[in-house]
This record gives sequence, C-alpha cells and structure tokens, in this order.
Amino acid sequence: MKKMIFAFCALIAGVSLYAAADSSPLWLRKNSISPDGTKIAFSYQGDIYIVDADGGKAQQITTNSAYDTDPLWTPDGKNIVFSSYREKSKDIFITSAEGGKPKRLTDFPGNETPLAILDNGKIVFAANIQQDASYGDFPGNNQLYTISQDGERPEMVTSLPISSLSINGDGFVLYEDIKGYEDPFRKHHTSSVTRDIWLYRPSEAKTAKDEAGFSINGKGTFTKLSTFIGEDRNPVFAADGDTFYYLSEQDGTSNIYKSSISAPDKSEQITFEKGNPVRYISISDNGILSYSFDGELYTVKEGEKPSKVNVSIIRDGVERELNKTSFSSGARDLAVSPNGKEIAIILRGDVYVTSVDYNTTKRITNTPEQERDLCFSKDGKTLYYSSERNGHWGIYATSLSEKKDKYFTYTIKMEEKLVTEPGQTCFQPSVSPDGKSLAFLRNRTELVVKDIKSGKEKSLLPASSNYSYSDGDISFAWSPDSRYILSDYQEGGGWNNNDIAVIDVKSGEVTDLTESGYSDSNFRWALKGHAMTWQSDRAGYRSHGSWGAQEDIYIMFFDGKKYRDFQRDKEDDEIAQLLADEKEAKEEKKDSAKAEKKEEKLVLDLENRKDRIIRLTGFSGHLGDYYLTQDGSKLYYVSRLEKSMDLCMLDVKEGNVKVVAKGVSGSIYPSDDDKYMFILSGRGISKISTANGSSESISFTGEFDYRPAQEREYIFNHVWKQVAEKFYDPKIHGIDWEGYRTTYARFLPYINNNFDFQELLSEMLGELNGSHTGARYFYRSGLSFGTLGVLYDNDYDGDGLKIKEVLKGGPIYIADPEIKAGDIITAINGKPIKAGESWYSLLESKAGERIMLTIKKKGKKEEELFLEADYSDSEAMYKRWVEANAAKVKELSGGRLAYVHVEGMNSDSFRKVFSDLLGKYRNCEAVIVDTRHNGGGWLHDDLATLLSGEAYIRFEPRGQYASTEPYNKWTKPSCVLIGEDNYSDASGFPYVYKTLGIGKLIGAPVPGTMTAVWWENQIDPTLVFGIPQVGSVGIKEGRYLENLQVEPDVLVYNDPASVLNGEDRQLETAVREMLKDLDNKQQ
Repeated sequence: MKKMIFAFCALIAGVSLYAAADSSPLWLRKNSISPDGTKIAFSYQGDIYIVDADGGKAQQITTNSAYDTDPLWTPDGKNIVFSSYREKSKDIFITSAEGGKPKRLTDFPGNETPLAILDNGKIVFAANIQQDASYGDFPGNNQLYTISQDGERPEMVTSLPISSLSINGDGFVLYEDIKGYEDPFRKHHTSSVTRDIWLYRPSEAKTAKDEAGFSINGKGTFTKLSTFIGEDRNPVFAADGDTFYYLSEQDGTSNIYKSSISAPDKSEQITFEKGNPVRYISISDNGILSYSFDGELYTVKEGEKPSKVNVSIIRDGVERELNKTSFSSGARDLAVSPNGKEIAIILRGDVYVTSVDYNTTKRITNTPEQERDLCFSKDGKTLYYSSERNGHWGIYATSLSEKKDKYFTYTIKMEEKLVTEPGQTCFQPSVSPDGKSLAFLRNRTELVVKDIKSGKEKSLLPASSNYSYSDGDISFAWSPDSRYILSDYQEGGGWNNNDIAVIDVKSGEVTDLTESGYSDSNFRWALKGHAMTWQSDRAGYRSHGSWGAQEDIYIMFFDGKKYRDFQRDKEDDEIAQLLADEKEAKEEKKDSAKAEKKEEKLVLDLENRKDRIIRLTGFSGHLGDYYLTQDGSKLYYVSRLEKSMDLCMLDVKEGNVKVVAKGVSGSIYPSDDDKYMFILSGRGISKISTANGSSESISFTGEFDYRPAQEREYIFNHVWKQVAEKFYDPKIHGIDWEGYRTTYARFLPYINNNFDFQELLSEMLGELNGSHTGARYFYRSGLSFGTLGVLYDNDYDGDGLKIKEVLKGGPIYIADPEIKAGDIITAINGKPIKAGESWYSLLESKAGERIMLTIKKKGKKEEELFLEADYSDSEAMYKRWVEANAAKVKELSGGRLAYVHVEGMNSDSFRKVFSDLLGKYRNCEAVIVDTRHNGGGWLHDDLATLLSGEAYIRFEPRGQYASTEPYNKWTKPSCVLIGEDNYSDASGFPYVYKTLGIGKLIGAPVPGTMTAVWWENQIDPTLVFGIPQVGSVGIKEGRYLENLQVEPDVLVYNDPASVLNGEDRQLETAVREMLKDLDNKQQ
C-alpha cells in the first residue's frame, strides 16, 4: 500500500508547473571571465549562462535540450564560443553574448572541445581527427586545430596531446601536457603521469596574429616550467605576457598559484581553499581571475581575498520528476515459476512477472533503487529478490495476499517484507526445493541458510572461502532433496583456479569435489541429484598468454549405478529393458509414483567421485551456458562454432550434435518439469522445448516509472557504498570517505543530466587517489566517420585533399596500390572538395559503406575509384608506428637488435611478441621490448617467463646446430622500454622484470597502478564506474604496488620537440645501451 501511495504522489508531482528560482545554485562549472572582467560565462545544467562578475541574476544564453558546455569569450567580448551536442556529436558553436541563435563552426562527427581564442578570432580546439604524418609518438591522442568564426576547414596546430593552453601577445604558449591515461579528476597523487606546465616559444618572430597561422611544431623551443611531482594544470597568461597563473596541488588541494616564464622556479600561492579543488581558472585583461570552487563561482585579484559570486538563476524545471515509459526488451535476470506459467524478470532495476503464454506483464516493485537475483517459492506464490535500499542490500519477498490468487500476473494485492536483517549486505536468495529454507550470500561470500518458518540462520561457508570480484560471481545450488548445496570454492588462495564444493546442510561438512588446479565453474545438479555437471578448461587449449582457455562440459557421478547406466548405449538400454521382469517393472513404476510425491533422499558416494567423471562434449570450445536434461539424454549448450554463438544439442547416446538455433547466447533457465528451457539474452527471451529443440519468443511489456533525480541519488549512494565495501585497501587510503559522501551529495539536487553526473561521481571517486576509478558516461551519437586509409598533407591549401602517405592495408591501398603520396582526392561521391571548406560531412556516417572517390594522380587525368570506407585508421596507424620503430632499431643496430611492441597485456599481443621473437628475430643478439602506451590486462608473468630463459641444451644432430632448449623462451639479453602511460598490468610487468633482474628498464618512470578493477554497469546502462579492488602486494617491499612508482635503470624522456620531429630518444637510447652491453660482454 505504501508503494501505491508513493507512486501516486510521484505521478501528481509530474513536471514542475512554474519556473524554478535558484538563489544559490551549485555545480557551476567551466567558467570563463570576459576580457574586461565584468562578466562570467559558465555552464549549469547543460546550458550556458552569463552573470555579472559582482554577482546577480544570471542570463541564460543557450536553451537547447542538448548539453552545452565549455564557454569561451571572444577577444572583443561580444560573442561566446562553446561546445554542444545539439547535432548529435560534440561540435563547436558561436553565439552572441546577448543570446540568440548559435552558429555551428565544426562538423567533424567526433568530439571537439574549444580551448582558447586567438587575438585574430580563430578558435583553438582539441579533437582526434588525424595526427600529422611527421609526428613520431604513439597514435591515437587528440590534436589541436584552429578554425575561424566563419567555420570553414580547420587547420592543424599540433599533434601534441594538450589539455589546456594560453597564448600571449608574442605567440608564446603555455600549455598543460597529457603524458598518458589517468582519470582527469583523480586527486592527491604524485607520479610521473601527473600533468605539467610547459612553455613553447616559436622559432620565428611570429605571433598569434600572423596570417601565416598558429602552430606548435618541432622547430620551436619547449621548456617544462613546473617541477612539482603532483598535478600542475590550467595555465593562463596575465596581460604582461610574463606572469602566469595555474592550478597546483602543492598544498594537498588544487589551488591557484602565480609564477612567470622569466622566473618559473619561483611561485606564490594565491588561493588557500580547502576540501574541494579549485577548478577552471580564467583571467581578464585587467588581472581578475575567476574560478569554480565547491560548486560556486569566485573571483580573485592578486593581493586581495577571493570573493564569491552570488548567482541567482531563474529557469524552467526542464527535467521531469516522473517519466512514464515501458520496456519490451532489456531484461537482466530471470526466474521460472514452479508451474512454468510465469517468469520473473528485472527491467532497469525493477521486478516484473510476465505470462509465458501471453504478453500480460505485472510490475512487482516500483523503486528508483535496484532489484536483482530472482527466485520463486515452492508454491509460486512468493517471489524473493535482492534490493539495495537504505544503503544496504537486503532480501525481500513479495507474496500474493489473497489465498485464491495463483498468479502474479493477474493479482491485485501483494505484500512485501524484508526477509534478512536490516543493515546487513545480503543478496542472491535461493529457496530450497522443499520450500523450507532460504539460502543466500551475506557480505558477498558467506553462504547462509535461513529456516523460512522459524527465521533461524546457519552459516555454511565462511566468507574467507571465496572472494567475490563482481557482485553475483559466487554461485551455489540446492540439491533436489534440499540436503546439499553445491558452491564455488576458492579456499586457500584459489581465486585464479576456482573449485566446486558440496556442503552437507545438516552437518556443515564441506567437500572439495574438483581439486583440479584448473578453472571449474557453472555447475548444476544432474540426473535428479545423482550427478553434477560443470564446465572446466582442463582439457581445452589454453590461451598463449594468461587469458582464458577453451572449455568442456563434464559430469561427475555420486552414484555408481547411475554412472554405469549413463554409459550404456541404445542397444544396452533395449537389452536391459527386455531382461527386466514384470515385477521389476511394477516396482519401478511404484517407486516412480512415490518419488513424485516425495523427493528421493540422496546418498552421495563422494569417495569414488573422481573415478566417475565423463567429458560430455566431444571437442573443447568457447562455451556459453548449458543444460543436461534430467533423464540424461540430451545436452543443450551454447558454443561458438563459426561467426556466432549457437545453441547446440548433443544426443548423449548417439553422440550426434546439431545446431538448434543460430545466434543464440545467454543464460539458460530450465522449468521444474524439465519440458522447457528459457534463454535470456540481449535479443530477448526464448522458450525452447527440451524434447525437440523447437523455439518460441516470449514477449513482455513492462510499464516503468522513470524518476531520473531519484535514480541518480540511488546510483550516487550505491557507488559510495560499493567503494566502502570493496576498495582494495580497507582503510581507503586513510581518507574520510563518509565525509566525502556528505561533501558531494549536496550537489545532487542541481544536476539534471549524465554529463554532469558523471563528473560529480568522478570528482568524488577522485578523492580516493587510486587508479582504475572514476565514472564514465557512454553517450552515443549514432554517427560514424568513414576513413580512407591515408594521411593528408596539412600544408596543402588548394582544392581537394593532398595525400601525404598511403597507409598499408587501408581502403585506398587495397583498392588501388598505384595511388601514391602527392595524389589528390578531388571529390567524394561526386561532391567537389573546395579549398578552405570543411569536407568532413562528406564522410559522415559513411563507415562501412561503398563510396566513390575522384582522384587526380600526378601527371594523369582524374579517375574514379570505388571502395568501402573503414570505421577507423587506428589499427593501420598502430602498425605503421611499430614498423617504423622496428626499422629504426634495425638501422641503428645494423640488424643486431630485435624490436617488439607489447600492444596490450593479452593473449593476442603475447602471440605476436612470441612469434616475432622466436621467429623472424631468433638470430638477433638481443631484443628491445617496448611496453610503452600499453593500457594493461594480465600478462606480467607470461612476459617475464618468456624473457627469462636460460639456455641449457643445444640440439646438434651429427654436429649440425638445430635448436636450443628451452625452445619456447628468449634466452638472449633484453631490455624493456617504459613510459608514463604504462598502465595497470603494464605497470606490473616492469616491476616484475626489475624485481627478477631480467634486464634493464629504459625510459620514463611508470606510475604504480597494478590493481585489478571491476567496472560496474549501473541500472542506467549508459553509466559505469570503476573500483580498484584487488591490490597487488610486492613480496620484496611488503606493500601494495598501487602508487609505488617503478623507476627506470636508464632515465630518458621523449621531449615534445623530438616527437614532433619524428624522433624517439627513448628508443635510440635503448639501442645504444643494448649495443654497449653486447660489446662489453664480447670483450
């Protein structure tokens, strides 16, 4: 009844009927002060506002429903440049400072962010379009471009990754660098990847006003001005062109500091804010600084105290409090009722029950919180589920109120109650087959059984027996007679090779059934409890690098007779049937009738279990879920046979396999009578007959009350709670995590979109000073950009696109290998490309489509070329970079040294390294192993083992050298290239390599980020956040490797000028070091 009243109140609340007045709005961000210092532009709730610098009522400049942000003033103070998603992707617009219709300036279907505006009015913006052909660093980062206020074709500024910049009147550039990946809102950390302030001086006497264009290139001079090992960001020049202000965490919190390019070693703290960081500083011509702090705007002038800008905003309540919608797809969980007539599902965190035969769907819960883990009672009149309410996961039960009611889908009255104790973390309810007990997990891994009638609880498996990486990854299952429970089992450090245990519910005795040392999982009771089926990788081909293996389905028998009977073929079955006398047949029929009334009590023969194991699948594969019918005649399983995952059926007696349904994947839920299986997948719910494999779709329509503000509040508290319970360090780095919840929760009422909400979550998570965290909002524009597989000549200013380089394997290379550098693309799909005009729209949404290019080759007439545009050039650019490095090493070393790059810490990358090392490079004297620009995975031990080989045998038939043992390891010298952007396991491998003394580390220091993360999807599927929850403790140091920086043996940085000129000083140093070591060894 309470829920019905709540739903009614939410309905009548609906939409705000009047304009809302916020006298003290919070979460005012991306502020920019006007050139004369009188006004401040800022972003609030996805729109751009302007307020007097002295405070007052803010004027709303943009009103589009799309998200608008990043406002900048033009130098004359008349216009505002900003970014917006109003054309689906993030583009740059310009509008009058008085308001009005904005003009679109960029049309690349990616993400363009304005960073600065030059004196000549051109806008400097960041976007990942295409790096310059001469750039020597790793591909894939943003570049800088300029564009005029008339739009037209952008001009490249630099391929250097730059986060923010400021330009003085002499054309000198202050900029904040980007060395590698880390969440931009991470706080308090000191490592090599933190941002620094650089000064760029052009080589020629050019200023930003020059017609020749604004450029940051390798001909100029670069000087790193900041020396603090933490974050230094957001530099802005003062009017004198020498003084500059920037943000730094030198005092533990991000504050404003003052320095100068003439004396960068001297700095002075300007603000002394505590708690929250200062963000987004900008400066006026008369020296007034504006910034955002604690969700509000401030100004400060040197020598004066900061002044809060009191802002008042009057605007319509654009976000509905309640949105009524419906879902006919997207179910996340499923349970089948005992009679098979209903199925329960989860839709965006709410519980529904739908009819199997009709589209009738009943909503069971209606909360902004999350429900999951469905289970029916024995009589089907109670539905159990987990729900996170009041800050805790608990198990709830909703029951039919009227005795006459049999189905949830047609009932009117229901009652809900909390089954577990308040304040405990409990989920995954499972009712015993006899209906008397409820099993569940407490604190994620402790297995508990509760007597439903008396409420008495019994702990069966302590929390220390398992580790839960992601909620729901620990499984358990009741035996048909309710006397035993199968469970995952990791006792004694078996996290990486899970076992399966059986627990006697009455005695509490635990028996590890598998003890295999492999990964055993996804178990089910089989043959009415006389056996267990499960999946294992013990016989499948294992990955060549720590990442999974092929699996099989096995069966283990707890009954010798059932084991023998199961192995009989059809002929044996017929003979056994003929030999059975009439009395035996009658007894069998009598016993069967008794069994239907009362479940047979199982007696498990566990002593001989390992002698009664059968591999059911004839060949290993990449398997999904499976189900063996209770008579043991058919095994249904999901397997990747060709391109898709398919549902297959194995006739156990005949050994024949056939595909029942193609393109099917997901979890399998059998009905109690064994007649049907329900498969839940991303494509919907399917009902499969176990008799013949016939399939039908189950349709549903669930009415849903979407309360965006309440859902965000739930997600916020859920994120906070997950960190409190799962962060790898139980002390959470000694911070006041409870206090930070209070600090950031106050902003929730002022946020109405996921762009801002993602930043709020990231700001809070950034307080952890941990890697692998922060929130992500996966905005999908639906747009693509067709790439052609060429690099363009950025110096060319004529009609068409001049090709600077053709990428190997790209669309143009494949379509016409005769096309070379210097050839010009004059038209796309018949539309001419004019000088100075943007051409990106010609390839918008053309990825994967067949297009026509008009190309003019040197000395020839125009010709037409048909090809299929690609989705990205990233793979071709990566191969280009690796091949260039390998060629450079070969040239510098005279062929003595090999070069391999480890793209990721995964099997594919390992196979490439293995193949190159022991194949084409086996005759080289040493190898440079490049791990820079690697985002991680799980490969540290494989790489260390590969590189630590020591020769102990030479095979020489009749004196001829054939090979060396070990033949599968590199037995020669090696060194490892490292950098600031080695992340996760790519930071762990250098630590292992150095700890084991395999060779030298060369390059820049590596931040300590070796933790395992769980990126958790939220009930809003566009939101995800990370928890670094498995810490790696170095045995030698006796501490976590998180935040333990790995120092190189040979320190060398790639400076900005060198990479812009196509150089790689780290690589060149590695060649010199290895040659020196080889020469010294030969002496």
